[in-house]
Amino acid sequence: MFTGIIEGTGTVTAKKPAGGGMKLEIAAGFDLTDPSEGESIAVDGVCLTAYAIHGRSFCADVSPETLQRTKLGGLGGGAKVNLERALRLSDRLGGHIVSGHIDCMARVVGRRELGEYTLFSFSLPKRWDRYLVEKGSVAIDGVSLTVNGCGDGQFAVSIIPLTLATSCLGGLRTGSWVNIELDIVGKYIEKLLSPHLPGKSSESAAKSSGISSSFLAKHGFL
Repeated sequence: MFTGIIEGTGTVTAKKPAGGGMKLEIAAGFDLTDPSEGESIAVDGVCLTAYAIHGRSFCADVSPETLQRTKLGGLGGGAKVNLERALRLSDRLGGHIVSGHIDCMARVVGRRELGEYTLFSFSLPKRWDRYLVEKGSVAIDGVSLTVNGCGDGQFAVSIIPLTLATSCLGGLRTGSWVNIELDIVGKYIEKLLSPHLPGKSSESAAKSSGISSSFLAKHGFL
């Protein structure tokens, strides 16, 4: 589990195919204090398992599913990535709850400077835009951000100077691709409510809740 408040950036020092997936070697730009083999580190928002940790460097395997759903497969040697180590129970939750499981990729369709702030606009597959709400949260390449506005397969965020300076987001240009993790709370709510939404039959709703004619008869309602 992560917060979307990245600790710093890192550099991809090597990549090679591995068992249908890919192996990344990454050098962090900050000290990995008390590192543990097998700990989780979010790389551009993707939860990966770190191993072969030596100083600031570590390796991580990327599965075929992750390569298909994220932009990690397109990273080359020297690429910069956002890094965040897993949340500890004693940490402040400064961003929002981020699992490190990417939903889709989005493309930068606009970048505009507004004084000291930078406004980015993104497009994403329309099947995912229902999880975006104005003033809600979204993780872009692992960075927790607030949605300025959204609708019809697009959304916008405003990024403060500190975030641009301490993350890789400052290097985004029109046409760049980013990893997107949508708010997990909305997805759970949709899952729980889906049997009862308009268009769902009362029979399917009853089945999902465990209520049936035999249940009602057993408890004296029929």
